[in-house]
Amino acid sequence: MINKLTTTIAFGAALMLAACTGEPPDAEAPAPGGAPTSTLDPASVAYFQQTVGDRVFFETDSTRLTQAGQQTLIRQAEWLAQNPGVNAVIEGHADERGTREYNLALGARRAEAARSYLAAQGVAASRLSTISYGKERPEALCSAESCWSENRRAVTVIAGAPTS
Repeated sequence: MINKLTTTIAFGAALMLAACTGEPPDAEAPAPGGAPTSTLDPASVAYFQQTVGDRVFFETDSTRLTQAGQQTLIRQAEWLAQNPGVNAVIEGHADERGTREYNLALGARRAEAARSYLAAQGVAASRLSTISYGKERPEALCSAESCWSENRRAVTVIAGAPTS
């Protein structure tokens, strides 16, 4: 009886482990041959948000773009080059720590860092504007690093493109 129970528990644990380690389905993964599998309009805001990526993240008290952030901004610059009729507002955000004034200034510097990088990639600066929300519009609500890391960001918001 104990062996049967042990076997059942081990089998269940193996199934749970297999389910947890499996890769989640990636709807935007390129199909064989390199074509994206998305059904979204490639010129749409939804495509930009889901496939290109609309945000970059920062370390605590930093405005330095990470390698991943730079890659996202390169994809954004390519998308903006393919869609010359749209403009973008880059929102700068900070986590909840620090004063309101400090976080507004930090958010402004983060938005400007993203804007400058996009401009360096060839996006006309006249198409890009910035705004800082500091800590006033958090993405995640909790007082832990997991939430703070989501809130330290610059988000590129597209105007003038179809929504989906």
